[in-house]
Amino acid sequence: MLNLGPLEAVDYLLIGHLSQDLTPEGSRLGGTAAYSALTARALGLRVGVVTAWGGELSLGPLAGRDGITLFSIPATQTTTFENVYTPSGRIQYIHRTAPRIDFEHVPPEWRRAPILHIGPIAGEVSPRLAEGFSPVLLGLTPQGWLRTWDGDGRVMPCLWPEAQAALSQAGAAVISVEDVGGDESQIEAMALTARVLAVTEGPAGARLYWNGDLRRFRAPLTHEVDATGAGDIFAAAFFFRLYTTHDPWEAARFATRLAAFSVTRPGLAGIPTQDEIQTCLVEVI
Repeated sequence: MLNLGPLEAVDYLLIGHLSQDLTPEGSRLGGTAAYSALTARALGLRVGVVTAWGGELSLGPLAGRDGITLFSIPATQTTTFENVYTPSGRIQYIHRTAPRIDFEHVPPEWRRAPILHIGPIAGEVSPRLAEGFSPVLLGLTPQGWLRTWDGDGRVMPCLWPEAQAALSQAGAAVISVEDVGGDESQIEAMALTARVLAVTEGPAGARLYWNGDLRRFRAPLTHEVDATGAGDIFAAAFFFRLYTTHDPWEAARFATRLAAFSVTRPGLAGIPTQDEIQTCLVEVI
């Protein structure tokens, strides 16, 4: 197994595949595990990532980053996506998938992390994985359970049979409207099951379902360069702020503002800066 650092206790444990994203500019590191881990670290947390990585390209800013430790199970290939942009919208393809991640792959030193973020991107984690942990906050980003692909690798939304069981265990979950193909009935069903459900809506911001109530959070106007990873940045910021304040409304406000900064820069360059974090924290006053 690949271990890029000493296995010390972590505050934020993220389980899910890193991805290789094929772009016109070449391959780059991606996936919830990359964007959310770097965001959690920027927020001052010690981060552990359990993943599967085939080594096709450099781990870039994750490798050697103080405060982030990677633990990878053996893999001959990395989960690989390609986005094709057309006049009618984005078409996504998945070309390869890395091995599944199970509870026994998680180092014992990390199993008591106070924040557990399960973030599959290609169904690589069982929705029942969380049963082996007892975190203070269990956060889910179910994107990888809400997608399937055909024989050509074209990705499309799908139903999630385990949604009720998984969401009822979680402290909070974050999805995007795109994850469910805009299916409002599916969002409504999740909102009725989840304790807290945040739904990101791109440039429009986000909505939050909590305690039978719904509130919308408008994103500030920015010049969008690349929206890749914005939802993962939102998720990590949301889980962090929810854990520290116990206030879902404030967590959604903070995450919406912070994620809006991320789209002004491409790829992992969109990870929040300290100035952006402080600006969003101060705005609540």
